[in-house]
Amino acid sequence: MPVTTDQSATVAAPISSGGGRRVGLWWLVATLALGLALGLGGGVLIPRLTHPGDDSVEAGFLRDMSTHHAQAVEMSMIAHADSADSRIVTLSGDIALTQHGQIGYMQAWLRNWGLSPTSSQEPMAWMPDSAGSVVNGLMPGMATPEQLAKLREAKGKDLDIQFLTLMRQHHLGGIHMAQEILKLSDNKDVTWLAQTMVTGQQSEIALIDQLLKSIQAS
Repeated sequence: MPVTTDQSATVAAPISSGGGRRVGLWWLVATLALGLALGLGGGVLIPRLTHPGDDSVEAGFLRDMSTHHAQAVEMSMIAHADSADSRIVTLSGDIALTQHGQIGYMQAWLRNWGLSPTSSQEPMAWMPDSAGSVVNGLMPGMATPEQLAKLREAKGKDLDIQFLTLMRQHHLGGIHMAQEILKLSDNKDVTWLAQTMVTGQQSEIALIDQLLKSIQAS
């Protein structure tokens, strides 16, 4: 399977400012689009004799995690475009590339299974005992519209701290979801991707903690 958890393979290079930052941002957008196309193509080419059904835990997880990842990509693109700290630019680029690529896999599998990328079911309906996991329509760890609006307006050190704080909480929620599907599913593709998410995001949380400590002390 072509996805890697090697952090160095998906890190966006630090970009200074002005025209260089604009070029770097367009490069990131282009790379995201290419990653999605490759993920979709790879998923369609994988042969399957049997597929999870529309109401399966696998389909529910892939749909919900695609939505969850999309917000992480959105927050990361904000930080990548506006942060003046090269460490934040690198981390946000890494997160955006990795999670956008994983969205490509998840959407490709749903299409390969003949399923819609969306569902009429409530978020987290696939997870037993999920009562309380969704607050105001938001899955675990997701930022509120007010928090996203505040992040878009933030500058400098405040932007960096907000991004790291929101992303740390976002990762914790995503890890919880991925760990649950590992318990519930025996689909090798889905459990492989879920374990990749757990490992990668736990590593990123450790880096986020280091960066928060450094930035808050400066």
